[in-house]
Amino acid sequence: MYPLQFLVPLGWIETVGPMLPIAILTLAVGNIVTRLMSHRTQKQQVEQTGDDDGLSRYPPHVFTTTGLVILGLLFTVYRPTSGMILMLPVIGVFITDFFEYESRAVEARNDMTFERPKAGFAISLLVLVYAAYYALPFLYQPVLDALLA
Repeated sequence: MYPLQFLVPLGWIETVGPMLPIAILTLAVGNIVTRLMSHRTQKQQVEQTGDDDGLSRYPPHVFTTTGLVILGLLFTVYRPTSGMILMLPVIGVFITDFFEYESRAVEARNDMTFERPKAGFAISLLVLVYAAYYALPFLYQPVLDALLA
């Protein structure tokens, strides 16, 4: 019997928990795709207005980033050590998205070249690798079993 089981009923996490890595992997792939679409949309917004006034955040990208954070926190409740390891790059994605939007606004305001979000792509690929590691163990487990057995 757990001390807080009546204060915080988390029995449902045992049912949903095995599906969380697949959902996180799906959102990680979606985050990379929406990052590309967000960059293209923001570039068009700046070309149309010529200033940062018309620049706005891309709602599907905000959704995938927020979903990654929420599902990462749920995964931390389900598997604490693995969840914390996954949450490090997910928090990096969240922080990178915030600062890259601000840098796009500065680039638009000062008539600088509109650069691709390189740091965002790098950290998103790291999240994708970790998510694939937790979601697709059937792909690499036979090789590891053969090597380490």
